[in-house]
Formats: sequence, structure tokens, C-alpha cells
Amino acid sequence: MTRTDNSRKQVLVLGATGGIGGETARRLRDNGWRVVALHRRPPDTGAGHDGITWLRGDAMNSDDVRRAAQGCGVIVHGVNPPGYRRWGELVLPMIDNTIAAAIAGRATIVLPGTVYNYGPDAFPLLDEDAPQHPLTRKGGIRVELERRLYAATGQGARAIVVRAGDFFGPRAANNWFSQGLIAPGRAVKRINQPGDRGVGHQWCFLPDMANTIAALLDRGNSLAPFATFHMGGHWDADGTQMASAISRVVARHGGQPALRTFPWWLVRLASPLAPTLRELLEMRYLWRRPVRLDNRRLTALLGSEPHTPLDQAVEETLAGLGCLPSG
Repeated sequence: MTRTDNSRKQVLVLGATGGIGGETARRLRDNGWRVVALHRRPPDTGAGHDGITWLRGDAMNSDDVRRAAQGCGVIVHGVNPPGYRRWGELVLPMIDNTIAAAIAGRATIVLPGTVYNYGPDAFPLLDEDAPQHPLTRKGGIRVELERRLYAATGQGARAIVVRAGDFFGPRAANNWFSQGLIAPGRAVKRINQPGDRGVGHQWCFLPDMANTIAALLDRGNSLAPFATFHMGGHWDADGTQMASAISRVVARHGGQPALRTFPWWLVRLASPLAPTLRELLEMRYLWRRPVRLDNRRLTALLGSEPHTPLDQAVEETLAGLGCLPSG
């Protein structure tokens, strides 16, 4: 019997009100898991009518995380500082608390990963074994985070890392799609294009990632103690296809959005006064060079990668963000 069977088919999701945490919590709930979520201000769900058990607590508090993880065979670490703020202070202490709880409960940690780990020496096509020599501070933190996960597998925990491109989805407001390309909560009048024309960019539809995580967890302990996978997601080969998909979807709803270049000059001008903008500026290199994830390891295991067609994914995202007419 694997750790994720029967009585161990209980999961703690950290970051369940966020994009990837929320999508994964709902997918696992629908797949028959008992889902526990930890949050400083749990939503009022009417005694758990959403099928999720909400507990009050803080991912920065080790005792809170350990208490919430009791009885859980899996911990989904989907929590991040919002808007890149205080990354250096918060990211590693939060993963340390998750690791401590996983070691105590001999649980599997699931980490939604990024391409931040990699530097130009590994570009443009990244497999799971590519060298990790990042040039940015956030990349260095990501490398250290995964190093600590790997070390934890020698102390009774297990880990699954699923790396993907930039997230977008119907309930995710803290990402490049919803904050850089469009403006959530209003009709799409213009679409910003952050990348240089002709430069490919990697995207990931969050419901697809949640389905991928669920499928990997179905494999139980047949995976390596430290297992890493890359998602192919949606590859925008020339940097214009995502904007074109948004335009097509909006046009079907009667709109005619204008395309414009993302105002990097304004970000640079304002960055000395705004920490979030400084962090965005640090990651601009991902819009200037093509960085693509090789998903052959994932498809070899699962047979295929969960994949929603681009226009459908964009329409669901725009509808969820309140950018399409409700009628």
C-alpha cells in the first residue's frame, strides 16, 4: 500500500486561496482526497460547504503547519509571498516549516516549480537535469529551496517538483497574464506584450498543472523519493500567440482590443520606489530570451500531459477574471 492510498489520502494545501494552491485543492477534492487548507484568515465557507477543511494558521509558523499536517500523506506547498515582496525573508522559512512537518509525518511534499532555477548556460531547452546556475537572487533562492527538499528525502520525507512556465487561470490574479497583459475586473481594451517580438515564451494553464499534480500523486511511492518533472504547457513560439489568443476571444465577445508594447521604461523609472517593480525588472531576461521546458519525462510517465486548448484556456481565464461580458 502506498502512502497516498486509503487512510493516507489526505492532503494539506498551503496557499489554497491562491492560483495553483486553489486549483490543486479543488482538483484533489474532486478526485476523492480529504483536503485540509491552512490560512491566516480562512474564508467563511459555511462549515466547509466547499468540501475543504479550513484551519486558521500561518505558513510562517512551524507549529501551525505541523498541526495542520497531522494525518496528511501529502503537503502541497503552493504558498508564495504576494507580488514578489520579501522573497528573501519568507520563501526559505516557509519551506523549512513544510519540510519539518513532512519529515515528522513521513509525507510527500509537492512543489510547483519555475524556470527561475536556470541561467543562460542551460537555455533555451530545459530538461530536468539541466545545470542550475541562475543569475538572479530569486533563482538562487529557488535552487536552495529545492536543495533543502532533496535533503529532506534523506530524513523520511518525499518530494515532487513540477516546473512550469508563467501561470494563468480563471482564479489567479497574481501573475503576468492578469497583471501585465490585461487588467482584471474590466473589459479588455488593450493587451500589453512584455516580450521582444520573435522571442518564445512558456505559459502554463493552472487547471492543467493541477491535473498533472493529481496524476503524479496517483502514482504514489512508485516515483523516486525526489522526483522532478517539466510541463510543456503552452509554448508561444514567437511571443505573439498569447496576445493573439486574447484578441480572438475578446473579438468573439464583441471587443476590439489594441495591442501595445509593455511599458518597461515606466517599470524601470518607478522601480526605485516600488519593491514589486524592482522584482519584476529582475526577471525581464525571461522575456528577452526563449526559455522552453522539455516535458518528455512527464509524458513518458503519464502517456500525455493534461492540456487545455489555448483559446479555451484563455476564454476560461478571462471569464474568471471578470474581463468578458457575463451574458
